[in-house]
Amino acid sequence: MLGAAAAASGHKELVDVAFGPVFGPHVSFGGGVAAAAYAASRGRASTGRDIGAPLMALRSVDVLFVGGAFGVVGFLINSGLASVGAANWTDSIALTVIISNIGARLIWGKTSLFGTVSSPQGKRFRPDDSATWLPWQQSFTHVLAIGLAVGLAASYLAARSGLSIGSDALAFGIATSVLVFLVMGQKVPVTHHMALPAALGVLHGAGFVGGVACGVVGAAIGEIASRVFLIHGDTHIDPPAVGIAAVVFLLKLGVAAGLLHPP
Repeated sequence: MLGAAAAASGHKELVDVAFGPVFGPHVSFGGGVAAAAYAASRGRASTGRDIGAPLMALRSVDVLFVGGAFGVVGFLINSGLASVGAANWTDSIALTVIISNIGARLIWGKTSLFGTVSSPQGKRFRPDDSATWLPWQQSFTHVLAIGLAVGLAASYLAARSGLSIGSDALAFGIATSVLVFLVMGQKVPVTHHMALPAALGVLHGAGFVGGVACGVVGAAIGEIASRVFLIHGDTHIDPPAVGIAAVVFLLKLGVAAGLLHPP
């Protein structure tokens, strides 16, 4: 959000800082997910799914080093993807988060990539009391309604902010700031995989309605990804990252087909 404010006065540097080698999700978030997975595999945390609990209280230097190492790996993966032009086809940071999370699952998780259905009556793609992501946000009717509302707001910000750089970061920043309350135990909506695609839809020339549609699609794909990768697993594979990467891929296909344009 600070980066978007700075961009309004012609300085985009803070946007780059927000997605750079310190605060970038592929570094800080990916490292935290790996550290939680490692701590759980060593019996120092109850589950590798808990990515909100601070790990400093474990007083385990190796946990910190694993997190730092995966942060470095995330930075290198994203740099490698950028060097081969992956940003022309998807959001390379979101893709890096997915790759990093999958790596942590395969190294330290005890379930498969797609998890293990533990309840005898459990359904792989149907959340229940034993397997869920956000129980207050999992009915598809509810998810799509949230995607519509967030898509409207993010598309409006992107279309009316007047920013050529930073309007997508503005919507993303507002959505992710709410996650502070999630870490504090409040049942808030998780919406950055709706806000960012909606803003990017507008910036790619899909128009206001197209941007809203991107927000709704991001919501749906995020929920589907939670059921495919997360709810039966013992480490975190980030559903919002899957939603963002998938929608941006669709936008880039639109650019390649001449229906949209680069932002």
